[in-house]
Amino acid sequence: MRGTALAAALGVVAVLGIQGVANGIDAGDGEVSPYSAGAREKGPVEGELHKLALKPKGKGEAVLSQQDTEPFGLLGVSWTDPEAEVKGKIEARTRDADTGKWSKWKLLEQAESGLDGKRPGLRGATEPVWVGPSDGAEVRVGGGTAELPAGMELNLVDPGAAGVKAKKKGGSLGLAPVSYALPAVDPAPTTPGPESTAPRPDVVSRVQWGADEALNNEGPVYLPGAKVKALFVHHTASTAPYECSESAAIVRSLHVYHVKSNGWRDLGYNFLVDKCGTLFEGRQGGVDQPVMGAHTYGWNSESTSVAVLGDYTTAGASAAALEGISKVAAYKLGQYDGDMNGTTTLTAGVTQTNFFGTTFTEKQQYTFKTVSGHRDGFNTQCPGNQLYPQLDSIRKSGPAAQLKIASVNGAAATPGATLPSGAALTVDWTTSTASGLVSKFEVLVDGESVAVTDGSARKAMAAVTDGKHEVRVKATAANGKVSTSLAVTVEAVVKPAKFVPLTPKRLMDTRTGLGVAAGPVGAGGVVTLPVAAATGGTPTAVVLNVTATNPTQPSFVSVYPGGTTRSSASNLNFTPGQTIPNLVVVPVINGTVSFYNNQGTVDLIADITGYFTSNGEGATQTNFGPKRLMDTRTGLGVAAGPVGTGGVVTLPVAGVDGIPATGVKAVVLNVTATNPTQPSFVSVYPSGTTRSSASNLNFTPGQTIPNLVVVPVVDGKVSFYNNQGTVDLIADITGYFSDSATGAMHANFGPKRLMDTRTGLGVRQGAVAGGSVVTLPVAGVGGIPASGVKAVVLNVTATNPTEASFVSVFPSGTTRTSASNLNFTAGLTIPNLVVVPVVDGKVSFYNNSGSVDLIADITGYFS
Repeated sequence: MRGTALAAALGVVAVLGIQGVANGIDAGDGEVSPYSAGAREKGPVEGELHKLALKPKGKGEAVLSQQDTEPFGLLGVSWTDPEAEVKGKIEARTRDADTGKWSKWKLLEQAESGLDGKRPGLRGATEPVWVGPSDGAEVRVGGGTAELPAGMELNLVDPGAAGVKAKKKGGSLGLAPVSYALPAVDPAPTTPGPESTAPRPDVVSRVQWGADEALNNEGPVYLPGAKVKALFVHHTASTAPYECSESAAIVRSLHVYHVKSNGWRDLGYNFLVDKCGTLFEGRQGGVDQPVMGAHTYGWNSESTSVAVLGDYTTAGASAAALEGISKVAAYKLGQYDGDMNGTTTLTAGVTQTNFFGTTFTEKQQYTFKTVSGHRDGFNTQCPGNQLYPQLDSIRKSGPAAQLKIASVNGAAATPGATLPSGAALTVDWTTSTASGLVSKFEVLVDGESVAVTDGSARKAMAAVTDGKHEVRVKATAANGKVSTSLAVTVEAVVKPAKFVPLTPKRLMDTRTGLGVAAGPVGAGGVVTLPVAAATGGTPTAVVLNVTATNPTQPSFVSVYPGGTTRSSASNLNFTPGQTIPNLVVVPVINGTVSFYNNQGTVDLIADITGYFTSNGEGATQTNFGPKRLMDTRTGLGVAAGPVGTGGVVTLPVAGVDGIPATGVKAVVLNVTATNPTQPSFVSVYPSGTTRSSASNLNFTPGQTIPNLVVVPVVDGKVSFYNNQGTVDLIADITGYFSDSATGAMHANFGPKRLMDTRTGLGVRQGAVAGGSVVTLPVAGVGGIPASGVKAVVLNVTATNPTEASFVSVFPSGTTRTSASNLNFTAGLTIPNLVVVPVVDGKVSFYNNSGSVDLIADITGYFS
């Protein structure tokens, strides 16, 4: 631009960026603005450039007499020699097409001739001025002593609007709001640009704002280094308010003027944003590409730009406009590991002085803020005295910057790298944003959050299944903005695990301090239990019977791998006064298991019954059933009659009803206690062994309580002990573990929520009515293998029941048996672990009566 020279001549600094002033236009009713691209338009909209020669008067003066013109919305003055300077003032005024009133005289600033490089057809020109729908003009040039350049003419731009013309005089010009089909579609297919850590903003594409691509026959030019290192902010210096419905027309006008009047290859700015926050794609080449624009003299080859439509010399930009700048800055800088609140080094393309008097020498390097104002690089007031100080808030408004994964399992990571992993995944990351500006981080595996930390953390652990996984870290800033690191691939080798049954043994009791500190677990409290030593092996997961007792408030307990972040999955749900047990299969990552209590206080007990391991000997799993093996009410499997105080019934299982006679190491039973006469507990243990203190079911009179039990088989039988009163017992088998070479192996997965009828997760939303079934797809869902899955391990919770009922979980595509998995009464929330075969890739849930909401969290599968 010639802003410096012109400023010297006039005694002022250049006020404009690339565009000039604008008149405000009031919205009318029932008519479409001639300068707005309608929602139905898909482009192009052909604009018109009208040229009116100025009449030289000698002594450095020239005029265009007041006259009627073709309709136009933007004007400027140009001349033949692009290197020539106008030493005097260039002023223009216009007639409003609606009111017929003439505007005040407007000073037109001379534009920098070399802004788009040296090229044929360049003309000298003033900055363009948006004046709104007009139909008359007058120009005067004077005040200088030098001879004026030849070929001076007034250029009037009609931006076009699908053939609609502005009214000559009188009437109301309708300025209906413009609707854009977002997100943007680039005018032409391009090779995708670099991925950004920040979301790509919605941008009105050139197609959508009606760019006439016939004006651009040279194709786009990209940055020599293919890297955006800074973003320069401009304003278009329109002095009067404009309607956002005019924004597309303003952009089209700039396009026509820059090409037809200035002789540039295309619109100068890379992006534009109006006061309503709508972003527009500027120079051709692709929103995601490092396109070289013509915006900041001497610095175009390493930067991008965004221009705010309007004049911000005396008033600041709107919050919406600032947000638009922030979004495009975060996206473009995030493509190249830039920090919105950081600095960068740029190489000067020319020798010049900026607004602040700093001198730059061609080919020398200088430090700039990554988000800079036009005046930082050139002698201009742009982006305005009020917008310029607002840039500091923009710099601090972005999401976490330079977010990247530093290492995976201790090995240095780079974007796109593939690194090895086992089941345990440890991810370290870095960011240049201060911890206080970040509310949380999440580790994403295949797009799903598996670990959450606070803003001060830089490391998290998670569990992964066998195979390749895409890993990212997502940061949520304190202001809610999100950034996501570039992906690293982990190739996890997780050996299938076999089951090793153990004689039930108590590992934890918060009432006595066994395993953990003595004392109930408080609201939001966590206790962590070492478990690896108790197995005598190297467990990938442990099988625990967990009991919650003495709760003071309605709450839930989640059991999850120690060292990882708890998910939304829960294992036990209870109300004050209840004692609730549930079997848990929980992955082991660092040798420990953690227990979280949501509300109130509660005592927790954990008894181990076995573990899974990928090292050494173990048993494989075989689906069987569900099938009822025992019912003391009818005498099925054992003698008829309730089990009395201190009583034991022993159930033969090996060789019974299709179960192998030999090689069975443990059975998986859903055991239900019903008709109890006193508060009591039941222990299920291997027949022929000494019963330990471990319990499997706890209940009070009138309750019907189920619980899944994995119990070792020693002499082909299983024993059931009742502590007090009398109780009827029911046992349904769902599978067994044996030394069969054809059995299934266990894989950790989760804990992860797959189904919630309250929200519609996994199945249709709404409670399950009596006598109805909901079916949940599991195979190929959320990382579960699409084939080869023999059974899934689900923690199923029934809540909000309206009547006493039961729920049966069974393989989809099969006939439901009489076996039940959860029994409950109205108002009760009850969980139970289920190991259910997978036949056609889905699992079905049947509710017997009333209505009930069902939740299912997966903890593993057999394949």
